[in-house]
Amino acid sequence: MAEQKPLGGEYDSSLTASVRSFHAGAEVVAAGFPGGAPALALADGDVLFVDSGMRVTPHPGAAILLAQIDGTRILTGGDDGRVVETRPDGTCVEIGDEKGKWIDALALREDGSIAWSAGKQVRARDPKGAVKTFEAPTSVRGLAFLPKGYRLAMSHYNGVSLWFPNVAGTPDTLKWQGSHLDLAISPDGAFCVTAMQENALHGWRIADKKDMRMTGYPGKTRSFSFSSDGQWLATSGADACVVWPFQTKDGPMGKPPRECGVRPNKVSRVAFHPTGPVIAIGYEDGWILFSRIADGAELLVRKGLDEGESAPARAKPVVSALAWDAPGKRLLFGLETGEAGLLPLPL
Repeated sequence: MAEQKPLGGEYDSSLTASVRSFHAGAEVVAAGFPGGAPALALADGDVLFVDSGMRVTPHPGAAILLAQIDGTRILTGGDDGRVVETRPDGTCVEIGDEKGKWIDALALREDGSIAWSAGKQVRARDPKGAVKTFEAPTSVRGLAFLPKGYRLAMSHYNGVSLWFPNVAGTPDTLKWQGSHLDLAISPDGAFCVTAMQENALHGWRIADKKDMRMTGYPGKTRSFSFSSDGQWLATSGADACVVWPFQTKDGPMGKPPRECGVRPNKVSRVAFHPTGPVIAIGYEDGWILFSRIADGAELLVRKGLDEGESAPARAKPVVSALAWDAPGKRLLFGLETGEAGLLPLPL
């Protein structure tokens, strides 16, 4: 999408020497800091607590398909149809069992609420443990709680449903033809954005359902991250991190995006710093950079394959997980190959 810059000595400095590298033992599905401790959810059914080396198995004999991690717990969905909460002490608690149906989407909220989907069935569990069920028009691929009120956004074919689990009646809908996959809500709850089956994003201003299209990607967008102030949306799917402006009530409409971290390989994961205008960017060839929104300055975190170097498809070092701790002083990352690392920042 943009002119590529040569790699090598153009980085202001490198953080690679500060990274604590290790191998997690399996493909990394998600990363996070429950209880402040770095942890990884792995495709082989395990959860690894990095500092202690403790490994627990919330999905014995099954694969973890997806995971969500917040400050207190790890929520995993497996191909065994189970939704399991793993706590920082290693305790595993089954939250739901869809009897072998694959878990398609998960959502967490800081108040303890949990949601998951399997096919058309969506279940929302409030902090007291009460579970409500909704059947969507088609399979649900993305879930997110809105920041205000006990309300859940669900992406599916032809749009998004907005459901109040504790209110009877038909959910409100945000309509746009096509298949909607992953979903994000802006921190202020004003905007809803989905990744489409085609190489595009679609968004709505929730208050009046005004549509907004974000196109031009050479690949599918499977990772996006709002800045903490909600003014920017960082996205994967191109040979740069494409960052859309959301400073006004019209969002990105009529405004060009910025492009950070241009390289000769596609971006696979993005994660905004929790307090500052810095994005962690992971690529399909194992590289990880920091990029600053204000001036595009870059710092190298991890060097992956050399330019022109290739790897077998099964051994391609795709960055599959990036997570900051709450203060923004540590970055945890993982790859599909099982390689992983923890970077403490000298702040």
